[in-house]
Amino acid sequence: MEDHPKSPPRHLTFRVTHRDDPVSEVMEQDAMRAAERYPHVIVRGPVFGFAEQRPEDGPAWRLLSDVGDGFAQHSRDGLNSYLWFKAKDETAPGDPYREQLLEAVARLENEPLNEVRVGEIRYRIVRGDEFARIGDDGLEGPRPTDPDDPSRDIGDRSRRDSASRTKGFVIDHASPTGIMEGLQRMELLSLHYEAARIPEDVREDSRRALTTHPGVVLLPATFTFAERKPTSWEPMAALQSMPHEARTTLFTYLSEFLPKLEQGVSEEDAELYARAAQEYRDGPASDELEVLGRRFRIIRVERLMRIGPDGPETPRPTDQDPYGPMQIHPPLAEIEAFHAENRRTGTAGEAEGAGGLAVADKRGEAGEKARRGGSDADGE
Repeated sequence: MEDHPKSPPRHLTFRVTHRDDPVSEVMEQDAMRAAERYPHVIVRGPVFGFAEQRPEDGPAWRLLSDVGDGFAQHSRDGLNSYLWFKAKDETAPGDPYREQLLEAVARLENEPLNEVRVGEIRYRIVRGDEFARIGDDGLEGPRPTDPDDPSRDIGDRSRRDSASRTKGFVIDHASPTGIMEGLQRMELLSLHYEAARIPEDVREDSRRALTTHPGVVLLPATFTFAERKPTSWEPMAALQSMPHEARTTLFTYLSEFLPKLEQGVSEEDAELYARAAQEYRDGPASDELEVLGRRFRIIRVERLMRIGPDGPETPRPTDQDPYGPMQIHPPLAEIEAFHAENRRTGTAGEAEGAGGLAVADKRGEAGEKARRGGSDADGE
């Protein structure tokens, strides 16, 4: 790494500020206690998303997705859809900007690209790593200062999920942070894959990233639930923006999905799981639940993103994909011609909602299973 004695570049700059307001003070103390109680870090594996860089944002990048995809191709498909709908909803036939958007879509349908440019805007597939903190009593749970709604009825499906705290997040390594976040980022600068169970080429890619993308930015914390196994904790569901959403997922899993997804669950046990879930719903908000000898916990999952001279890291050569590029949506001109004909004839069309070809089958088969960085958290 080169020395920059006078003016270090943004991807090597840490700006720490002391905030005097009461909320910031409490959050700093909360983070300090968590670091003492959960001193070890366990990396689960990569996550992917997509971001944009606009001229008015300078060197910063703005996240356009939740950065929760298990594979880079999922995020390329997400960017494909984002640009297709942007062309559909924000432009008109004959608009040169529409043509630029659809050219980018066509490239994403045929090439596993990690970056495209539309006009003055750069779009990039970005890579992060999930990690959790662990201590003597297991994985860290939600902190008192994490955004939450503990009074919310976790069985009420009429309420919508909270807004994402990740979409719209600005990636800027030189942006000021609190003292504890700055210390944590510096602590994570050397974090890379070391476990022997991880293939050597994956570990080598991880070591190389310390040089090519030496900076570290932390994304907003997320939450899920995990089950205690004999030697590890196993995360069981997708990441959520707030703890109460993870509690909702745990309630739904025990009351509805567990008997269908797990083999050998008797009707009697299914009733016991459902009863435990209902008690969990009716009682005060809790981050622990035990039923039939099984222990579940709401856990706090963090994500770091490595930053280099040109911004966030993109997928690595050893990051695997379950499938390649494909067409996600039909040609926009066909969709608009279809609706124009419906308006002319008065026929109700149904192409508006779907807007394209489904890739759910291939994406669903892959799931969360093939993460290269491992899946269980075991305290090693």
